[in-house]
Amino acid sequence: MTALPVTRLTVLRAHRLTARRTMRLLQLQARTGIRLTLVCHRPHLPAALHQALRTVDYSVTADFEAARRHYYGTPIAEPPPADQPAAPVSRWLTLPTLERLVSYDSPRPCAHPCTPPPIAWRHRPPPVPLTVPTAQRVAHRLHTATAHPSLAAALTAALFTGASLQQLATARPRDYDEAAATLALHDRARYTDGCAAYPVPSWAGLFLRAAACFTRLVFGEDQELLAAPGDRGHLLCAAETARLRPPQPPTDRRKGPVGRVEWDWRERQEAERYEAIPARRARPSRR
Repeated sequence: MTALPVTRLTVLRAHRLTARRTMRLLQLQARTGIRLTLVCHRPHLPAALHQALRTVDYSVTADFEAARRHYYGTPIAEPPPADQPAAPVSRWLTLPTLERLVSYDSPRPCAHPCTPPPIAWRHRPPPVPLTVPTAQRVAHRLHTATAHPSLAAALTAALFTGASLQQLATARPRDYDEAAATLALHDRARYTDGCAAYPVPSWAGLFLRAAACFTRLVFGEDQELLAAPGDRGHLLCAAETARLRPPQPPTDRRKGPVGRVEWDWRERQEAERYEAIPARRARPSRR
């Protein structure tokens, strides 16, 4: 709610809330600053709700027209039209920046906080930025596919860094600098990019901000900002639910059944190419 940002929450049938759940809602309102409206379908407040509300400032509106003016701010003749349901996501978005998500590299986080320099892209070409329409489609799909901030932020970061899950897992909440719009990833052994700060595109900042809020609220500063290596299955499931995938192999080179996403296609290509190099060198010369 803080990161999206959500400014209003309406709870229907609030007369059925227990005192504990009402207090949780009031704590949520105090922490996020949302405008909380509790709708009771009874002429009087239940005792549990009345007791919980004694701890906060609130107002009771019993008149229907007064409630509409309170809710919408100005008198209106008709309620606002409901949002149109989103069209079902059916077609895959094939994104080359996801090719390294399941890479076999193994970077490790820094033991102490460090401030890495901007990424120099010495060891691999920079990922091609998403176009504005594609970024909008990706953002909409991620909002629809998962409510978990870390999973959504990890997929988002993979799209603008081209990093693997192991590399993404090195980030901590302090590594996201909202003011500078950068995300730091770490690699002490310089296996891939070394420790480097990546520029965060404007469309991706919301997801990283949500992950930072969530991680600080639940775990603190030392927990992974993005998905951890053990979350690989959940991360790939979220990507497939959003219909996001890397380029797929030709039909004759598939290892699995048609229709299943092959996330390690690029890694297999590189491994086969690497294994073929000694074989070519071992061939006798024709001269």
